[in-house]
Amino acid sequence: MAAPNRPPRPRNRLALPAPPSGLSRRGFLGLVVAGVAAGAVGCSSDDEGDAGGTTTTAAPPPAVELGADPFTLGVASGDPLDSSVILWTRLAIDPLAAGGTGGMPDVAVPVTWRVATDDSAARVVASGTATADPALGHSVHVDATGLEPDTWYTYTFEVGDPADGGYRSPMGRTRTLPAPGADVDRFAFAFGSCQNWQSGYFSPYPHLAEEDLDLVVFLGDYIYENGPDEDAVRQHDGPEIFDLAAYRNRYALYKGDAGLQAAHAALPWVTTWDDHEVDNNYADDVHEGGDPPEEFLARRAAAYQAYYEHLPLRVQPPDGPDLRIYRSFDIGALATLFVLDTRQERDDQVCDDGSGLPAAPRCDDAEDPARTILGDEQRAWLTEGLEASTTSWNVVANQVVLTDLPIAGGLYNMDQWDGYVADRQAVLDAMAASSATPIVVTGDIHLAGAAELKADWADPDSATIGVELVGTSISSQFPLDFAPVVEAVAETVPYVEYVNATQRGYCMVELTPDAATATYRVVDSTATPDAAIATDATFTIPRDAP
Repeated sequence: MAAPNRPPRPRNRLALPAPPSGLSRRGFLGLVVAGVAAGAVGCSSDDEGDAGGTTTTAAPPPAVELGADPFTLGVASGDPLDSSVILWTRLAIDPLAAGGTGGMPDVAVPVTWRVATDDSAARVVASGTATADPALGHSVHVDATGLEPDTWYTYTFEVGDPADGGYRSPMGRTRTLPAPGADVDRFAFAFGSCQNWQSGYFSPYPHLAEEDLDLVVFLGDYIYENGPDEDAVRQHDGPEIFDLAAYRNRYALYKGDAGLQAAHAALPWVTTWDDHEVDNNYADDVHEGGDPPEEFLARRAAAYQAYYEHLPLRVQPPDGPDLRIYRSFDIGALATLFVLDTRQERDDQVCDDGSGLPAAPRCDDAEDPARTILGDEQRAWLTEGLEASTTSWNVVANQVVLTDLPIAGGLYNMDQWDGYVADRQAVLDAMAASSATPIVVTGDIHLAGAAELKADWADPDSATIGVELVGTSISSQFPLDFAPVVEAVAETVPYVEYVNATQRGYCMVELTPDAATATYRVVDSTATPDAAIATDATFTIPRDAP
């Protein structure tokens, strides 16, 4: 990995290239930022699709008079394939209504969806009717199929006839992936994580919405579960959340953020969760505070359902407290994206030294070959997929730091892969066995960093298997008094190339057949929603010498 190139911190945003014919990036982003719905929409086809619980029907339920705009939570798309993409919205005329109902009547509501190739939404190429069911919080997940590979589209939803008392959603913009095996000259994505409402505004998102990207990868902590903090920049909507109604309302609070809505509307997302979507540092059925497993699993079931209801996922709805969320995506011949789940099947954290700190000296239990952070099934899926990959790059979307990383004074964060050494070695061995160059992208820790993944952590001169890029948080803060300590320790670790523990933002990764470029973007502050952004560091990762 080449040394970081740190340019002066400009206050202008990256230039936006011209989008495909008929789809104006600047015109579209103007609609998103202004919150203006699309113009008149024609209907050309009856193609319908569904994903994980939303039913699209030829005979939808009767129309419902709502009396107010139900599209308050915006729109989103995600989990794109080469010929389809998941379209999402959730109807909520009163997002924080008691009971988690969104102020909606307890009846199914028909929702019309349309996909077009232009930003006036006139050239419709797919359409249909989905059902927003109260059992799933009136959320809608549509699998819009029959699309062309590597192509930009716009999409909208409607309830009723907007010309006669109905409502039209804001316009969303999405794109399909290149066809498997296709030559791809460039693919760019941003990754982020950890957006604590109370830590600050989601200031990076308006900037992210204007970057020259194909995809957003979100690595967990989409919401935080804790109660209000009277000293926070902005307040949570109620006490710590435990049941479905409270989880729904917490998502509704977060999804009311204008910057987050703009980023969802501008680009397709691929998401996974970490701990705060349920509870801090949970491990399988083990609650941080020691709640009985049966009580915690009931809470986990509520949290998983709310997660499904609020994101554009190509998965089936959860089965109680279980939801398979790990999955992969082919980006032509250029890359394979593996999306991990390091919470649902992991063993409990070990090596607690009784200090009450989140870190401890690494003990023998961490080396136990029976311990897992992935679970047997996911580990086999991942290692086999990495070894079999024939693309140029293997990108692993991962929640917690993979690199062997002392925090301070010989202490390690046992919530990270440092507490699951056998699983980590199995993954590194599979990466080394593949012809694809691995890049691990990571969230969780609220700091930005870059490190080389070594064959032998004790030997800095051992082979470099790949690179880990750790993205800072969207808004969650790293402890300011501890930031200098971590940065100083990182300076002594030879395979760590970069650390920034004090600023918030996201990381962009541009992939080409020959190299990857990682660009760390940081905002001045999260105390205001309109903070300026700058580039903090840029790395070049050669394909043949990571």
